[in-house]
Amino acid sequence: MPMRPQVKLCLQAGPTAGDALLVFETVSLGIIRPDFLVLAPFRLECRRGFAQVPSRNMKPRPFGSLLLAGLLAFALNLPGSASAENWPCWRGPRGDNHSADKDAPVQWDAANLTWKVAVPGVGHASPSVWGDRIYTVTGFREKGDRALLCFDRASGKLLWQETVVTGPLEKIHPENSFASGTPATDGKRVFTVFRVGDEIVIAAHDAISGKQLWLVRPGTHAGEWGFSNVPVLYKDKVIVDADSKGASFLIALNQADGREVWRVDRTRRGISYSAPLIREMAGRVQLIQCGDRSVASFNPDTGEELWKVDGPSQEFVGTPTYSEKAGLVFVNSSWPDRHLLAIKPDGHGDVTRTHIAWRTNKGVPYVPSLLVVNDYLLAIDPKGTALCYEAATGNVLWQEPLARHHASPVAIRDLVVTIDDKGIVNVIRLGKEFQRVGRYELGEDCYASPAISDGQVFVRGFKHLFCFGKLASK
Repeated sequence: MPMRPQVKLCLQAGPTAGDALLVFETVSLGIIRPDFLVLAPFRLECRRGFAQVPSRNMKPRPFGSLLLAGLLAFALNLPGSASAENWPCWRGPRGDNHSADKDAPVQWDAANLTWKVAVPGVGHASPSVWGDRIYTVTGFREKGDRALLCFDRASGKLLWQETVVTGPLEKIHPENSFASGTPATDGKRVFTVFRVGDEIVIAAHDAISGKQLWLVRPGTHAGEWGFSNVPVLYKDKVIVDADSKGASFLIALNQADGREVWRVDRTRRGISYSAPLIREMAGRVQLIQCGDRSVASFNPDTGEELWKVDGPSQEFVGTPTYSEKAGLVFVNSSWPDRHLLAIKPDGHGDVTRTHIAWRTNKGVPYVPSLLVVNDYLLAIDPKGTALCYEAATGNVLWQEPLARHHASPVAIRDLVVTIDDKGIVNVIRLGKEFQRVGRYELGEDCYASPAISDGQVFVRGFKHLFCFGKLASK
């Protein structure tokens, strides 16, 4: 006799400011199949998928408004509903490394450890979480395999391991790996990006079975430090940056079949490991990309360039972040010079001389991305010193020696959690003065950034995947 499906409804923040998601998850035989209602001003849209920015140009309809209000009220009264959020990609559902999860622990130690399992192969990609499954990628030097891994959320059991591609190994930095790009998922498909020799490989796999759905090789990548670029999902597109020391491009593919939707050729050969940031800023949806020896904004639907800031240097690693409160985009370059820029995103054309609100070369990160929390901007420099800036002005409020970090800091509610290269976890409350709330030890080296979802935290060390906390919604 078939199992009766159970339906779970929860409220999530949408991919842009002011949007909300009512999430219906139909649970049957252990498989979660999310279906979404996207709620935006004057619009009620029923669909599957996640990263779609709703239109704001539709007129209100009385029936839709009543239905929206009823569903919203129902969702708000469900226990634990506000925390039931997937972490589907690099830097989480909004691309800012923020989690509003009211149940996620900030104490990452043995007392809160739910499980710990070995991860086959070698890789520094972070976990991505959707429903009852956790995805990451790994590499096997001996065979030249790059593989996608799927773990069971409840137990940590490896459900399947699928080879994405096999081929020659690229040159890498000693601190890089052959599987450093975090996968992205919409619950139906999982998308991965690798460099194989000098070729870039983008692939999609079925999220449940692991079966490969398509694989494309859209171009090459040149650079002796390897590859760590990630797929970013937007509407029906998967977007990948491929800035390198050779032929470079920014590309959008159709999620269903890998067909090219648009491509922007990049001509100045400035390497980037930075991921695109897609957010609504200054009244329009923008894709901010660091690379090609510049910082540029694009229309993610068409690839049209909106504005550009030249420089500030040749190479980038950290992903941009945005402060809605300050109205600024923050970016940092990595080599040969490190600069931190605060850019006003309302410009058109070349805004190098007109839209930089403030800049500094003090305390600029090399690898970890910046983090904005309320009025504050946090950076961790290559020596391991944490600096807190006033986001609106760039005024340095404090600096505190920690240790070297590859992992980017995350915000859980109003606290910041960092994990250094040796697995030391610091919990910090950002403010005008440094305040350490907690300090814990993972017991393993770690370069990957954490993932937070529905009362739990997932951390990938050099050898193991860790789960802290208890599932909030059952």
